[in-house]
Amino acid sequence: MTITARPTPFALAFGDLAGGRFPAIDHAITASGVDPRDRDVFLLLREVSQLVRELRPDEGLGAGVEALAALVHAAYLFHRGGERIVAVDDETLRLLVSQPSGARPAPGFPRDPGYVQLPLLRVWGEAMAGAPAEPLDGWFVTGGKVGLSLVAVFGMHPGREGFTVVEASGLPPDELRRPDGTPLFAPMLAGGATAGLASLSGAEELLELAWRVEARR
Repeated sequence: MTITARPTPFALAFGDLAGGRFPAIDHAITASGVDPRDRDVFLLLREVSQLVRELRPDEGLGAGVEALAALVHAAYLFHRGGERIVAVDDETLRLLVSQPSGARPAPGFPRDPGYVQLPLLRVWGEAMAGAPAEPLDGWFVTGGKVGLSLVAVFGMHPGREGFTVVEASGLPPDELRRPDGTPLFAPMLAGGATAGLASLSGAEELLELAWRVEARR
């Protein structure tokens, strides 16, 4: 795994905000003595709720406000943790998706915040059920006292200003198999095998991939 200079979702969505808004959140957390990893408590801070309202588009988000709140929390933890990036290169990704489920880190300790960035346009999945497949840029690791918690970012590519946010959390999936019998991460896009692509058939495969990365961190 290497460090990459490719822009992250944090840079795209919070690059101009972090320096001006996150110090006030730091101060509020210190003054109140709350654990910033506790999202429910984090979102109750006045400085955080104001930021979420400002980022919400004028037409509203409906249920999507939960995804926005998850992204703000993940971005703050990423910034607070030193903006660490774990960049997965092509060869490492190939090894990760081809290995059988097996050795993983013990699931009982908190994960350090960071952003795991995958090779561009190599892993695809449906961020929303029934929607066209989108490329998975990577995910923010947000901790998890037991298991792993992450906020994944789909659909981030040149020509699109925004992206799609998906949450996943839990222990390593146990004996995960696809209903159709194809291998985990096997490409589901036409021509995907020839292009060397991988696919996610659901949230459990996303979580499985994240655990495999954790085993190498």
